[in-house]
Amino acid sequence: MTVKSNKIDRLTLKKMATRDTFRMTTAQRRQRRFSDNFKKEKVKDVEIGLSKISDSCKQYEVTSTNVYRWISKFGSMKHKQERIIVESQSDTKELLALKNRVAELERIVGQKQILLDFKDKMIEIAEETYHVDIKKRFSTRPSDTTGSTEKSSP
Repeated sequence: MTVKSNKIDRLTLKKMATRDTFRMTTAQRRQRRFSDNFKKEKVKDVEIGLSKISDSCKQYEVTSTNVYRWISKFGSMKHKQERIIVESQSDTKELLALKNRVAELERIVGQKQILLDFKDKMIEIAEETYHVDIKKRFSTRPSDTTGSTEKSSP
């Protein structure tokens, strides 16, 4: 009886329909139309995460391009002009810390600029008061002991 049952199982397997027997031809696929409600439902499933785009493509024998068209036409994100940026909490903390550091450095640079302007004005007033050239302008080359890396020409 086992020999008979093996033959039956093989015959049954051969007679069973495979996925390929249900495949539609290209002409048949071009003739069919999906309703807008059907497309909206499938897009909703993809957006919620119940199905993947590839699953819909395989199940309904459509190309991924068509599914992406459905998403662009019926998707919930199509009317929104804003982009949503998802970042981890550590990225947010790091960004805030860097912004605070930049603000602190800008404040320090501003204070240093005020000090430089003050010193320049004091030198200018001292030159006018004492009739002395405090700012010296050197027209000669700096000495070799300054650590200059320029090569001297003969």
